[in-house]
Amino acid sequence: MFVKSRGEHASKHVLPKNLALLLCFASFCAGMFFSNRTWMVPDAKGIPWTSRTGGKQFVDYDRNIVVKNEGNSSGDISGSQHSILTMDKAISDLEIKLMASRAEHETIQKDPTMSEGVKNIESILKRKYFMVIGINTAFSSRKRRDSVRATWMPQAEKRKKLEEEKGIIIRFVIGHSSTSGGILDKAIEAEEKVHGDFLRLQHVEGYLELSAKTKTYFATAVSWWDAEFYVKVDDDIHVNLATLGVALARHRKKPRVYIGCMKSGPVLARKGVKYHEPEYWKFGEVGNKYFRHATGQLYAISKDLATYIFINQKLVQLLNEALVLVECTA
Repeated sequence: MFVKSRGEHASKHVLPKNLALLLCFASFCAGMFFSNRTWMVPDAKGIPWTSRTGGKQFVDYDRNIVVKNEGNSSGDISGSQHSILTMDKAISDLEIKLMASRAEHETIQKDPTMSEGVKNIESILKRKYFMVIGINTAFSSRKRRDSVRATWMPQAEKRKKLEEEKGIIIRFVIGHSSTSGGILDKAIEAEEKVHGDFLRLQHVEGYLELSAKTKTYFATAVSWWDAEFYVKVDDDIHVNLATLGVALARHRKKPRVYIGCMKSGPVLARKGVKYHEPEYWKFGEVGNKYFRHATGQLYAISKDLATYIFINQKLVQLLNEALVLVECTA
């Protein structure tokens, strides 16, 4: 009697077979619907991820890069590698700018010869320039400097107008004598008071130090002026500014520009000859030639190369007489 009544009570709560099958089918359809839908999950940087069954899509709004992976593991790996490379390049660019900024401020703080106007580097860097032309000169080259001033280098207000309207900076580049505060330095200081067209370097002048002087010039110029190109020219060269500007403008959108009259020459391994290369073995077998390089009278480099020299000026290895050869010969 007890068993019978329990069976009757239980039978009242058993679903019909057809209804149970219908509920199972409905649950299956609902599961398929929700698992196949598309959703967006933005991260803290505002970069959305879009996920789909059978495929995945990543969108980087900051760099306008879209990477699509169509539901296979190799595509996922390729997209991840592309994203990593993109992020790595961005981080590398930021590191270069940060290092340049730090080195820039250290240079300003350590250089006692900078005027108060030049020390205000932030106001100077607000202005973007087209090119900076450094005219390499020596203590004994007063006549050459006067010739440059009388021909292609504008003076006073005209030079200021050239800087403001055309973005072209022109300065004579010279260091200091071995005797600090001596008669040679005083002569340059007097000339600077009259013309105001010198860029003084933390460098001791000397014939065998020309390559080091050039490196110091590029490092100093890029820390003072934010320009697209940095030009080195000798004081016995007369420059057509319009022609130079047209030539450089063709390379504005190119990275790592090094432009000039390119040449090469043999590595002189024999001792006692002029321009002997003490480290000739670095260039391979005897009779090899130097890498192609611009002659020293006139050449230009882009901002990224000048920035590299500025950041790594303590690490850049000079090729001794090899670079002196570049600076001194045609």
